Amino acid sequence: MAVESDWQRALLRELGTDAPSRPALEVNVQASEHEPAAPSPSPVQRPTPVPQGPRKAHEVGVTGPAPQSVPIVDPRLLLALGTGQHGDSLTQRAGAGLRHLAASSGQEVAEQTRLAREVQQPVTTGRVIAVTSIRGGVGKSTVSALLGRTFNHYRHDPVLTLEADAALGTLPTRMGAEAVRWSCSDLARILTPAMQLTDVTGYLVPVADGGWLLPASQGRVGAPLDTRTYRTVTLALRRYFGVTVVDCESLPGEVARTAMDTAHVRVVVAPMTAEGVHASRQVLEWLAQLPNAALESTVVVLNTTSSDASLDPKVAAGHLRLPGVPVVLLPYDRHLAQGGPIRADRLSRATRDAAVQLAAESIRRAVSVR
Repeated sequence: MAVESDWQRALLRELGTDAPSRPALEVNVQASEHEPAAPSPSPVQRPTPVPQGPRKAHEVGVTGPAPQSVPIVDPRLLLALGTGQHGDSLTQRAGAGLRHLAASSGQEVAEQTRLAREVQQPVTTGRVIAVTSIRGGVGKSTVSALLGRTFNHYRHDPVLTLEADAALGTLPTRMGAEAVRWSCSDLARILTPAMQLTDVTGYLVPVADGGWLLPASQGRVGAPLDTRTYRTVTLALRRYFGVTVVDCESLPGEVARTAMDTAHVRVVVAPMTAEGVHASRQVLEWLAQLPNAALESTVVVLNTTSSDASLDPKVAAGHLRLPGVPVVLLPYDRHLAQGGPIRADRLSRATRDAAVQLAAESIRRAVSVR
């Protein structure tokens, strides 16, 4: 892999070079003892992010009391989830294991290795990937969380997952955050060019797999995130993070339109329904009218949220596959369907593969944008 650029090295030095590396996640591409040898893209060995704590309010010009930490979800509800279902049933896991042992998987391992290395490729400046959909409830926050966790796992530079949907969004829960404190609006008031990465991360929520999260709210109904705040935060934070994944509000919201217009890459989440695919096609046609060849930097995720989905995936993907726009199929996963924090060790193999493919398609387009 190419050598990281100087700005990335400087950011890593701010975090300290003696911290222990992160444990590997299940999403990593690994070859079993029965597979032919192939170069394996190891999870990145970068320091575990340790929040330093924000500077005192008077040091950064903040007036008024600081927000209090608020739990994301009632702990009793999280206990009710238990350890969570596995994405594949026991029968499916056993069958997949037998097929894996019986078949020659050298080509499969090589493809997985190639995709993982694409996810790891360096960027010269921070890249923003905006995720949205034509309506809520189709898995937009789930896709954002999968993308953020995949980038967190593979990349060497700092990764931020940002929530730009203040309508009681579920991104903090999906990312495994236990509590939130500072929001986008709070951070917009205190960001200054003099702040270092360690100052900024003190206001963010550290994620278990190594990245950071910035929520849009504290989980209460309140004033929606406005376009000016979104622009202020994303423009300021780009210089600290190699990749920022933005979980936008649904279209045609003003913030979502701004995010899609200004992002380096757009990810459109389409549900596996006839009306959902039809509406998502209209979103793609709108993107085609934006400047700077928006379709060339767009990826579609065809999300299967029900085990009873009857729409033909090939027909649906063909309807959404405009010139230059890849379609990534996210299969039904029991672990994702139950809600709550996403655990990489509970995801199905197909879901993990789809997440890596989506990350590779996204970063490939982000790097090509000038």
